[in-house]
Amino acid sequence: MTLPSHAQIVVIGGGIIGCSTAYHLARDHKADVLLLEQGALTSGSTWHAAGLVGQLRSSASITRVLKYSVELYKGLEAETGLATGWKMTGCLRLATNKDRWTEFKRLATTAGSFGMDMHLVSPEEVKRMWPLMNVDDLVGASWLPTDGQASPSDITQSLAKGARMHGAKIVENVRVIGFEMKDGRILKVKTTQGDIACEKVVNCAGQWARQIGDMAGINVPLQAVKHQYIITEKIEGLSTDAPTIRDPDRRTYYKEEVGGLVMGGYEPNPQPWLTGDLPNDWAFRLFDDDFDHFEQHMVQAIERVPALENVGVKQMINGPESFTPDGNFILGAAPECKNMFVGAGFNAFGIASGGGAGWVLAQWVVDGEAPLDLWVVDIRRFASMHRDRQWVCDRTLEAYGKHYTIAFPHEEYESGRPRLVSPLYDRLKASGAVFGSKLGWERPNWFAPSGMEPRDVYSMGRQNWFDPVGLEHRHVREAVGVFDQSSFAKYELKGPDALKALDWICANDVSKPVGRLTYTQLLNSRGGIEADLTVARIEDETFYIVTGTGFRTHDFGWIADHIPDGLNCTLADVTENWGTLSLMGPKARDVLAGVTAADVSNAAFPFGHVRQIPIAGATVRALRVTYVGELGWELHVPIAAIGEVYDALIAAGKAYGIRPIGYRALESLRLEKGYRAWSSDITPNDTPFDAGLGWAVKLRKNTDFLGRRALETTAGQPLKKRLLGFTVDDPSIVLAGRETILRNGETVGYLTSGGYGYTLGKNIGYGYVRNAEGITDAYLTSGTYELVVAAEKTPATLHFGPLFDPAMDKIKA
Repeated sequence: MTLPSHAQIVVIGGGIIGCSTAYHLARDHKADVLLLEQGALTSGSTWHAAGLVGQLRSSASITRVLKYSVELYKGLEAETGLATGWKMTGCLRLATNKDRWTEFKRLATTAGSFGMDMHLVSPEEVKRMWPLMNVDDLVGASWLPTDGQASPSDITQSLAKGARMHGAKIVENVRVIGFEMKDGRILKVKTTQGDIACEKVVNCAGQWARQIGDMAGINVPLQAVKHQYIITEKIEGLSTDAPTIRDPDRRTYYKEEVGGLVMGGYEPNPQPWLTGDLPNDWAFRLFDDDFDHFEQHMVQAIERVPALENVGVKQMINGPESFTPDGNFILGAAPECKNMFVGAGFNAFGIASGGGAGWVLAQWVVDGEAPLDLWVVDIRRFASMHRDRQWVCDRTLEAYGKHYTIAFPHEEYESGRPRLVSPLYDRLKASGAVFGSKLGWERPNWFAPSGMEPRDVYSMGRQNWFDPVGLEHRHVREAVGVFDQSSFAKYELKGPDALKALDWICANDVSKPVGRLTYTQLLNSRGGIEADLTVARIEDETFYIVTGTGFRTHDFGWIADHIPDGLNCTLADVTENWGTLSLMGPKARDVLAGVTAADVSNAAFPFGHVRQIPIAGATVRALRVTYVGELGWELHVPIAAIGEVYDALIAAGKAYGIRPIGYRALESLRLEKGYRAWSSDITPNDTPFDAGLGWAVKLRKNTDFLGRRALETTAGQPLKKRLLGFTVDDPSIVLAGRETILRNGETVGYLTSGGYGYTLGKNIGYGYVRNAEGITDAYLTSGTYELVVAAEKTPATLHFGPLFDPAMDKIKA
């Protein structure tokens, strides 16, 4: 087929993701699509994928994406006439110890929360379903009947045929060699057979996605890793509809194939391919068999399925798969280029994700915004450190090695640390800080009291930091603490039209005088919450914007993308110029008054205001705001001066018992106050009204803003879901999020966040209660509530307002 000179959308890569994206662009959006493949369809990593299809992930949206894949694969053959090899065999996951069993009980609860039926079964049950298995060491297993397996090449060919049927063009044996660009936008795709003018480009180049991205100046942080599996000869007594098996404690997986077994695994010592560019001529190629490296899986597999000892190996597959630094795939609009979208880095579950990822990516490409909350896979979760290929490789290998390890709550990665540290790092370390990392920044999670080793000990129950964090929490409620929050993302929007831009982008009213600050959400066109941040008006034409550490690339990109054309203002990221010390607690004013000549009385410096004040020779931006529900200030200090300012606060605070406080206490303090956290309690799937944040929306003002129309269409109608608080009295229970909410025994939602409220002495959770007929106060108060925690029901109490309320006048006094 000759190459057209123009296409509306060019999709690069003919693996399962590219073909699925092209199919959905053509089928759902009638787009003019051209798919380019450098070799033949499936020739990258699709053709040698094992083809297991699981659906449950820890994110509701990603689970929905995977469930969609299954629905698509079931019906695709009827549409295209090409079989997909889809078999709904179900999947057994095996548990051999108590912690794994707890993990499965929590997973079964998550499955129920997301509308899926996962059963917990006994070893005897497993033996009945899979007679060739040795079950002596099992505690039990989880059984998800709707999981299955499929043939990767067949699905891809079927999707490609479907794409062509809906008008897409597919050209093989043509390689992309560069882009013609102007002002951060791709005008033409340059190929080995000529140039193609286009409006948008979708980079689905698999392991080559990083190289393709590089050509357009964008970063796709993935690493090719060698992944091996074997296909055995026929095994006597193996049923053709045997369930797929995941045996995580032995790091292995199995599926039936033509009477034999496919068996592979995820070793703790994986082998990367190249950190540099990959060769282009790698179509349908594999590495040499590496039995020495694979032997660790073979040993485990023979113990689990003794029949493997005497069966021949028909073929060994050793091929590269692309993995990412956090084990989640990469989707969305590249922050560095206005019209390149990415779908890559599928961590060996590209077949399970393919159908659904193509569906949401197509919608994203057409609308310019994600159709649901896809934050965990959004390319904008990365930052500049992800351009360091060695760092990406090290972290990716660590994530690969953890593929089958038990996922303990609050577990931290170890590799590539410390990457970014605040100037206070050594001081905090000397105070017993135990650090976690967020987007490269080392942040103190908690402080070990003297005599206790400063490290996390992971467990499924209460972890070793539980009591020390309780002391930190109490200290902030009763005296005063200081938090190093220098990792906050910080931007400045300047210019004559800065206010006009923010008036359009922000849901709340930011048109306040200089010296005032505004807590606001940024909404998408559906009225869903894309960001949650603080805007301080520092000067007439200068706004200082502060948001969460992990959202640095995402929120900057959202603001930059939505500044209306023709407005005269510039957005700058100033994160590293300012350190942040949050001084919080009833004694905060006493400490602050001791270090500054400025008047910090309530009359001179009320809540919701920002002032420039002198401390220890530095000019500090002081924001009177709180995320803990106590009197306090966020002190934004020029980064070079943060050490002196910290020391001054500690010295002045001695009389009041000041001490440093970590992020774990911050979390328990905010849970008691009911402050929302973006990416868990509030997401692009939720509106401010659903989340109880309607008071922060300027609908009464006659100004148009992004998301206003969507909110107006539902205004006045009863809400279909509402974010509410729950407490659980039983101290032995641990809430981690995703627990099912039952009202009068019926599922009505699940928790978006969970933790412990030390002031209350109770477990706290927040979650949306849903009811299609509408949620009224009467509906809520007339129910009896329980939570399902690790597959067990426990009584819960529903709360409307903050669970702990030291009267707002105390915070604002």
